[in-house]
This record gives sequence, C-alpha cells and structure tokens, in this order.
Amino acid sequence: MKGWWGRILRVNLTTGEVKVQEYPSEIAKKFIGGRGLATWILWNEVKNVDPLSPENKLVFAAGPFNGLPTPSGGKMVVAAKSPLTGGYGDGNLGTMASVHLRKAGYDALVVEGKAKKPVYIYIEDDNVSILSAEGLWGKGTFETERELKKIHGKNVGILSIGPAGENLVRYAVVISQEGRAAGRPGMGAVMGSKKLKAVVIKGTKEIPVADKDELRKLSQEAYEAILNAPGYPFWKRQGTMAAVEWTNENYALPTRNFQDGYFEFARSIDGYTMEGMKVKQRGCPYCNMPCGNVVLDVEGQESELDYENVALLGSNLGIGKLNEVAALNRIADEMGMDTISLGVSISFVMEAKERGLLKEGPEFGDFKGAKQLAYDIAYRRGELGNFAAEGVMRMAEKLGDDSFAMHVKGLEVSGYNSYIYPGMALAYGTSSIGAHHKEAWVIAWEIGTAPIEGEQAKKVEYKITYDPIKAQKVVELQRLRGGLFEMLTACRLPWVEIGLSLDYYPKLLKAITGVTYTWDDLYAAADRVYALIRAYWVREFNGNWDRTKDYPPKRWFNEGLKSGPYKGQHLDKEKYDALLSEYYRIRGWDERGIPKKETLQKLGLDFVIPELEKVTRLE
Repeated sequence: MKGWWGRILRVNLTTGEVKVQEYPSEIAKKFIGGRGLATWILWNEVKNVDPLSPENKLVFAAGPFNGLPTPSGGKMVVAAKSPLTGGYGDGNLGTMASVHLRKAGYDALVVEGKAKKPVYIYIEDDNVSILSAEGLWGKGTFETERELKKIHGKNVGILSIGPAGENLVRYAVVISQEGRAAGRPGMGAVMGSKKLKAVVIKGTKEIPVADKDELRKLSQEAYEAILNAPGYPFWKRQGTMAAVEWTNENYALPTRNFQDGYFEFARSIDGYTMEGMKVKQRGCPYCNMPCGNVVLDVEGQESELDYENVALLGSNLGIGKLNEVAALNRIADEMGMDTISLGVSISFVMEAKERGLLKEGPEFGDFKGAKQLAYDIAYRRGELGNFAAEGVMRMAEKLGDDSFAMHVKGLEVSGYNSYIYPGMALAYGTSSIGAHHKEAWVIAWEIGTAPIEGEQAKKVEYKITYDPIKAQKVVELQRLRGGLFEMLTACRLPWVEIGLSLDYYPKLLKAITGVTYTWDDLYAAADRVYALIRAYWVREFNGNWDRTKDYPPKRWFNEGLKSGPYKGQHLDKEKYDALLSEYYRIRGWDERGIPKKETLQKLGLDFVIPELEKVTRLE
C-alpha cells in the first residue's frame, strides 16, 4: 500500500504485550483512516463493555494526510466507547503526535487493558516501551508535557491527561501542546481508567507516497491559495473568535445556560477585545492559518482561546470579562477537561441553584465561584464537585428535572443556541457523538446563505423555517465535515473559513495513496462511517433506540428567547419531527433512526446486520 502503512500498533497494559497488527488494504480503502479506522476497530472489538473498564479500548487513529505536507493535515482522532454517553465517542486534535505516529510506521495505536500503576507509553519507531508515570501522576497536562520533553527531547509528539482524567471526570479530554484537546465524550477518563498518563511518540521513517512530485505541487498550490484568500488577514487577526459578535447579533450566543441568545457584555469577550490582549498565536502541524490565539489571563498566565470555550465559559456563565474567561479556559486545559462540557455543567449548577434545586454552588457571573467549582470537578472534591463531574445528563436525572439540561445523548451542547435555528438543532440531534457542532456547522448557512423565495421571504426570515432542504444540508455537511475531514484526517477550517477548494482533497488523496476517489466514493465512505457509528449506538443500547434520541434539548421546544426581535420564539416539535424524518429518508434509516438492511448492504456493511438483529428488528 502507498499512503497507508496497513499497520496498527497494539499495547496491552494488563499483560505488557506489544504487537503490530496488519490490516487489509480493502479496509484502508473503504474506511480511509482517522474516524473511519477507529469506528471499524471499535465496532469489531468493543462490545457491551463498561466504558471505564479494562475491556474498553482507546484508539489513536491517523489518516493518509497525516505526517505529510498537506493543508492543515496535523490532526489525530482519539476514540473509545464513551463514559459520558454510553455510545460511540471521539474527537480530533492538532498534535505532533499524529506526525510522529505515522512516521513511526503506524496508522493507529490501540491501547487495551489496564496498568496496575500509572504508566506512559513511549514509541520510537519499532521500539515500544511501557514506562512508569508515578512521578507524573497528579500533575497538570502542561507540566506533564514539559517534563516528558526534558526526558525525550523536544522533537516528539505527546498526548496526556490531567487530574480530571485521572479522577474519571466523565468529560475529561486528552491534551497536547498546552491547549489542544480531543475527545469531548470522556476520552481522557478512558485513558485515566487505564492508568495511562501519557503517550510519547517519535517517528523517523519516510511515509510511502504514490506520487511525491504531485503531492508537493498540489500542497504548494493549496498553501498559496490559503495565503491569498480574501478572508485570510481577518482570520489571522481573530480566528474563530469572530463568531462571538456574529452569534450575538443573530441571537444564537449561549447565555446563562442557554436561557437566551444575546449577552449584554458580548463586546467585552469578543474577537476585537481578544485582539487587544493577544500575545502570540499557535497552530497545528502543517498549518499556515493558525487559530490558537493566546492571551494573558487574569492571573497573568497564557491561555489559548477559541470561540467555543469563550462562549461556554463566558456568556453561558454570565461572565463578561475576557481575562476571567481565559483563566477558566486555562484551568480546563491544565486539568484536562472539555471546556464546552465544563461550561455547560457549571451553568447547569448555577441555574439549579437559582431554581432552588441545589443549596450550594456559584451564581451566574461569579468568576471565583466558577473557578473553585472547576477545580473541585477536576479532583471530584466535595459533594458538588463530584456531582458536576458526572455531566449534565446525570445531574438532571439525579435532580429529577431535565427541562434545562442542555445535552443530546448525554453530550453537552456546544456554542450555538438554536431556539430559532431548526437546521442547527437537527445537526446537534443527529451528530454522531452527541450535541457537537463540528460535523455540521449548518447555522452559518442557515443565517447567511439559505435561499429565500416568494411570499415566504416577506413574512419570515428563512432561518426560522423548516424547509426539507435543511435536512439535506445537514447530511451534506456531515459527509464533508464529519466524514471526509475526519477520515483524512485534516482540519476543515481552510475550506470553511478561507474557502479553499474542496477539489484539492481527492487530488491530494490520490497523490498520497494512488487510489482515485470520486466524490460519490467519498460520500459513500462518509455514509458508511455514519451508518456504522449509528449501528454501534444501537448495539450498545441493546436495541433500546427511538427517534427521541435525536431530539435537541427540551428547552428549545418549551421555552422562548428572552430578548430581542425573536423574543418568545422557539422550535416547533412537530415540524422538527418532519425535518428529522426527511433526514432519515436521505440517509436510508428507518423512522427510529436505525439504518435499514438495504442501506447497510449498499454500504458494504453486511457484517453489521446479524449483530443488530440480535438486539432489534431491521427494516
């Protein structure tokens, strides 16, 4: 094979066994890499296990774009069965670990079992060691990475967990490079459950490529196109932070646990304020449009900001000072917690206290209280810290009130308040890991470019309508953002933010692998991965599955926006249901949201059918 090694490194922490598995070229071609490869592994090997047990497996998966000079191709997927949701969980991050894993001669690392004492894995090409991490256990992710670089040198890739992962916080993440995070649905907790503090990788091999000259030519063209794009200068200034102003103007900014879409102090936490505070910029490997804007927080320490963490730790908590928001963000990164789920979990506590359901906890706008709770969550300290470490779904279940619990399938909602955005609500409802924006950021299209025709245009803005085209658009974006980019594995931002032509991606893939993929092939691969992930959910829930699993939070149906021209507006459940049915129709899934037999056969997933028929009937 060219472009793929066809090799998976396996490390069993229970037995200490290290082995290399070769996998067939047909699997590489069908699943491409990254999320595709991870999904294939988990479907085959992780069945009906406790996510925090030694039987769960943690997959670090790269794709054909990694380790090579491809546009923003420095990503890696981290996947496992989720301790937060009980279903499929993954996330990607930009990290030198993806470069080094590929250069070490592997497409993926699978960690199995559980160590008796804290360890870290050191990989240097074919030499793999399981080493003691007892001196690192308890340290934050920043200090852990610095210590490991002192030992192994700066030219390595490092993935680590902080105290949150060690203490099995259900939304603990894996961190790299002091602020890059992966695995919102608790991949850090899975790592902690295995007593695995870190993975350190050093690779020196040359990745086999089908056409080096063509790869070099196409990459150079793409990099130049990014630099010359009209939107590049503003992107360099603000990155994703520009979304604070944009969402606030469109009543989509999460405010005080998503009670409203407009924050009165948005100007104090937006991209312009960040510009005045910025001290440096960071990017992922092979990226020439870095999005990591670093500021000094209220405690004088560096914090790398982007839109999601500012929205969920800022306006969503009622905190309107960017240096305070930055401190909460840094604490989350150091402790190894997902900033989004942390923000929503703290905001749930704040509102629960406001409603009289909890006796203790911070109030909206209370930075010091939020900071204290963040540390308490990371260490599972005290009754409240331990309670909030479980995530919103479990907190709501314990309180007996899920009317203000902002999650889908157990994963907290990210930074787009969707009272008046049915398309974005559908994107959250059908995301493969729970309420995440990454796979179908349809709200940008819904607000900015959706067509408005005829009499309808005079009566109502398009964003509030339930046109079936919105379901089509969600699927289209999932095929690209949650499919193509997650399999390659590459960052979507050059295309989304700068307008880099999508045509570069199949051309680059051919130069790397020698395999010609049409767009129909790539969409089929994406649909294959989505269907397999959905099948995984259904199997792990023992067939207890229905369409309500794909509903957005109740708040968006039952309450209305609190202010502005859309005051009182909310989603219509009946119309949302119709949109969801259209989504299922396009995907070839039944009315419960389960892939039909003919769909699985068409996608080459025949092996899934007998497994699913053990737990449910298939149409």
